[in-house]
Order: sequence, then C-alpha cells, then structure tokens
Amino acid sequence: MRREMRAVLMGPPSAGKGTQAVRLAAEFGVPHISTGDMFRAAIAAGAELGRRAQGFIEAGKLVPDDVTLGIVCERLAEADAMSGFILDGFPRTVPQAEGLEDILRAQGVRLDAVVLIEVPEDVLVRRVTGRRVCEKCGRVYHMEWNPPPGSACECGGLVTQRKDDFPETVKERLATYRTQTEPLRDYYASEGSLVVVDGTGDPDEVFRRITRALGRCGS
Repeated sequence: MRREMRAVLMGPPSAGKGTQAVRLAAEFGVPHISTGDMFRAAIAAGAELGRRAQGFIEAGKLVPDDVTLGIVCERLAEADAMSGFILDGFPRTVPQAEGLEDILRAQGVRLDAVVLIEVPEDVLVRRVTGRRVCEKCGRVYHMEWNPPPGSACECGGLVTQRKDDFPETVKERLATYRTQTEPLRDYYASEGSLVVVDGTGDPDEVFRRITRALGRCGS
C-alpha cells in the first residue's frame, strides 16, 4: 500500500470518523486534520475564530463556509501536510467540497479517496448521547460501553457531557447532516472518488474495511 494518501473521511455524527482518522494517519504517516478539534481549540483559547464558530457548534449547525475554508486552507499549507493528510469532518457541504478542490488544485494535487462510513441512525444516537469527556485531560468515556469511574476521570478531572452531545442537539446535528452533508455522496460518486464502508461493529474490523478500500484505490 502507498504511504502517501490524501483522503476525506465522511459520515454522520459519531460514525467513528475521528477514531478511524487517527489510525489511518498513523498508518500512512500523514497528519490527521480535524476541523472539530481546530474549532474547539479556538473556542478554548477565546480566539476570534472560536467566538464566530461557537454559537453554530453549540446549536448543532454548520460553521459558515468562509470560516471553515479559511482554517482548512491555512492548515493544508503547513509543511507536514505536503505529502498527504486525512481530513475528518470536512468538507460537510458541496460548496466546501468545491472549495477544497480549488485549494488542492492550487497545490497541484488531488484527493485519492473519499471514505463514507455508514452507520444506522439508532446506533449513532446511542453512541453520541452516552459520550462523556474529561474536562482536564480530554479522555473520552461512554456511559454504556466504557463508563468513567464516577463523576471524575482517573486523572481527577471532571467528566461532563458536551453540549453538542445532548439529545436535542444530536437530533439537530443528524437533521443537518441529512440535508447539507448527504448530498456529498452523489457529488463524490460522480467524481469517481467515493468508497462506502460499513461502520458498525468492532473498530478494528472497520479499520480493516477502510484500509482494504484505500488499498484498492491505490492499486
């Protein structure tokens, strides 16, 4: 399998994109680029970008394209992304996909693949609403599958539920995904770069499905 890879991971909220993106980045030796992580860092730092994004994120809505494209363009211009990347959480709309294409064309490169991770909606809701995060170290727990040892993490930090994981916000996020992000399936299918992977079951098996699919893209 090639070690260079430029790929997008897409799918509904809590389909496992972040987990798989980290593993794929290590597999190919390229950076994992998550717009969600970048926005959360900007919010925590009190940056202007964070303030602009925070209201949209907490309401389960998409951050405006101009803000998102700006942060992605800056990140893809960094040295570690020159030989490839795994994009997680971007693009989320067809205009963002077109903007990404413009960014890559200016660099003289193109996407190798777009991986769509499919998971039934009832499974997604259980995954998201059960998630808890340590405010101190960032460790992620799940009340059903990996519960914390009480109200505090092992590091002593408070374990809380993020606002974007509340049930009402999850429903809004899924509705937003259906109306604004699902059209990317047809967009990338028409480009010939889309591969669809079953995201249910053990994360190790999902990872094997993805790497097999990417191996076929690189053959």
